[in-house]
Amino acid sequence: MSDGAEEGNAQQNNTPVSRLDTLIESHANSAGNLLVNLFHYMALFAIGAATVWAAAHAFLGMVEAGRATVQDLLLLFIYLEIGAMVGIYFKTNHMPVRFLIYVAITAITRLLIDLVNVEHRADIEIVYLSGSILLLAVAVLVIRFGSYRFPARTGVDMPTDAVD
Repeated sequence: MSDGAEEGNAQQNNTPVSRLDTLIESHANSAGNLLVNLFHYMALFAIGAATVWAAAHAFLGMVEAGRATVQDLLLLFIYLEIGAMVGIYFKTNHMPVRFLIYVAITAITRLLIDLVNVEHRADIEIVYLSGSILLLAVAVLVIRFGSYRFPARTGVDMPTDAVD
């Protein structure tokens, strides 16, 4: 009895309307995937170009000033990490969260140096900023341990730490 029901379902699914629905769905999925990929590439190139532009502007400012401070160098490291993030995302289609944390650590370090060296402050803000750097460093450790201990099963050629 189940053979007849399966045969009836197969005949119903092979009607011209269902074939048209399948064809339309297939073309819509292809067009949607194309548009999403196009947006990703355009956004990646825009972010990459803006990063290069900002880094070049910062570097030319250092050249014009005739010196580079620690804050300037840390800013260049931030641009480097953003560029690396764009490159990894471009190659693997996965956002490396670790790099975002590195950017945050570097940005907080810049702020910390500014508070100590420029404003000559020594108050509770320095303790808070130092604690936040420690917390972010622990987060990187947890992510690295998690990606090592529980690697992603993607089936794609990509490094296991690109997922974190």
